[in-house]
Amino acid sequence: MSPQPTRTAPRAAARPLRRDAQRNRDAILTAARKSFAEQGLGASLEGIAREAGVAIGTLYRHFPSRLDLVEELFTAKFTELLDAAESAATMDDAWAGFCHYLERLCELQACDRAFHDLVSSRLPLHALGRGMFERSKELGDEIFARAQEQGSLRSDVTPQDIAFVIWSQAGIIQATHTVAPTAWRRHLHLMLDGFRAGCAHELPEPPLTRRQVESSLVALECPEEECHDCHGAE
Repeated sequence: MSPQPTRTAPRAAARPLRRDAQRNRDAILTAARKSFAEQGLGASLEGIAREAGVAIGTLYRHFPSRLDLVEELFTAKFTELLDAAESAATMDDAWAGFCHYLERLCELQACDRAFHDLVSSRLPLHALGRGMFERSKELGDEIFARAQEQGSLRSDVTPQDIAFVIWSQAGIIQATHTVAPTAWRRHLHLMLDGFRAGCAHELPEPPLTRRQVESSLVALECPEEECHDCHGAE
């Protein structure tokens, strides 16, 4: 049996912040949530500090690195993703579980470029976020394998093909979110129909290997000038 998710012991309780410090922290989180959702993980920390009305040094005092800020914002979403994976993995109908997991994953991506960047492994994670993300991936593999074992998911589909579903959905979400914010659901289910065993035809190209998919991520990485502050102040 796979190990249970790393929703490990909570961090030790920190001393309450002074009222002005708490106000600054809340303003930073509000500004970061908006900037990351619109711009992805490459959003400028200087811009976030400016939007929050604080100095960049104040931001770094609260969040020493970009990772600290990202995990503060996205641990709740990783919890939702893990819950969806656990639910899907226990469904008797493996195809229904497969569709449920992918739809929930894409729903969490919707209108949030930073979360897409995270599930695309574009930023390393600390222990808590990494453990939850890795556990959701393990469950995703189990969901995938069960659907193939039950004969509902075509046998020539690989987990690497699913990575491209997630990436393509991100583009559809970004292009349509202001005019038809749920249009991605239609296109996801069109793609899912192509994965059904009963619809299978021979494919003209072989699947990418895991190494090829990992290499493809290089083209999606944040430009260096956008991520120079990923690890905190110089």
